[in-house]
Amino acid sequence: MTLSPFHLAIPVDDLEKADAFYGGLMGCAPGRRSDQWIDFNFFGHQLVTHLAPDECGLAATNDVDGKKVPVKHFGVVLEPQNWETLAARLQAAGVEFIIEPGVRFRGEPGEQGTFFLLDPAGNALEFKCFRDMEQLFAS
Repeated sequence: MTLSPFHLAIPVDDLEKADAFYGGLMGCAPGRRSDQWIDFNFFGHQLVTHLAPDECGLAATNDVDGKKVPVKHFGVVLEPQNWETLAARLQAAGVEFIIEPGVRFRGEPGEQGTFFLLDPAGNALEFKCFRDMEQLFAS
């Protein structure tokens, strides 16, 4: 199966901070921009940060495998080595995780490495990896 890139638009309250976070810390190449938005290459997907301060902030959480997972979140599934490299880079940069890098559903269908963090506008991001990609949609 060939995956198509997704397009996701999210609110931010400061474009300079969004550029520093996504373009700098996360290493996502910026694309087109205006004084109201910036496009980023988010791991091969199109992420657009739109200036919309009133739309920013953390939403509700649900309990998942003993952790408080933000209901509204997005992210990407990485190869395990890339996931580990990103987690280590973010830890070295002093990023505050809302859920630290670790393994969820250990020994169960869907076992995965995961971590969560917030961007400067309060958007929750999740980064996952699967040792066995067949587990991505396991039930």
